[in-house]
Amino acid sequence: MSSLKEFADTLPDYAKDLRLNLGSMLNDQTLGDQRKWGLLLACAHGSGYRPLVAAAEADCAPKLSPEAANAARAAAAVMAMNNVYYRFVHLASNPEYGKLPARLRMNVIGNPGIEKDDFELFSLAVSAMNGCGMCIDSHERVLQQHGVKAETIQAAARVAAIMQAVATVHATL
Repeated sequence: MSSLKEFADTLPDYAKDLRLNLGSMLNDQTLGDQRKWGLLLACAHGSGYRPLVAAAEADCAPKLSPEAANAARAAAAVMAMNNVYYRFVHLASNPEYGKLPARLRMNVIGNPGIEKDDFELFSLAVSAMNGCGMCIDSHERVLQQHGVKAETIQAAARVAAIMQAVATVHATL
């Protein structure tokens, strides 16, 4: 598939709402291009579903700088690791794990190559997809410190929800 729109068009009628939601997101102008396309790319990668990644990569290539595209991919990559680890720390009954150093390299968080708030937004969206409340809270705190509005954070969660649902349904076809 060459685009997210074409990808959405392959969804069955029972997933019409997903098709409509993805179409609305593609046409959304409220986030700005870097945030919107970065979120779509990060969430596609975060889904782990190769056909969705390919469609997002094709759509995002002319719309994102190489730095922003790499930051979106990096957010998905580092959150794939962090979300598992920090979800474990959060869910484990033994509080000792929260006191131990993570000993995981995550240098990209400190130097993502784009504005910190955009990278944090990408990371929050992927963390929402992966169900890591500890990471969601951490990224939301940073976003609030950077003055990012609740509506923008909610929009990132909506992108995550849509992209995860689209990947899930398409994988069953």
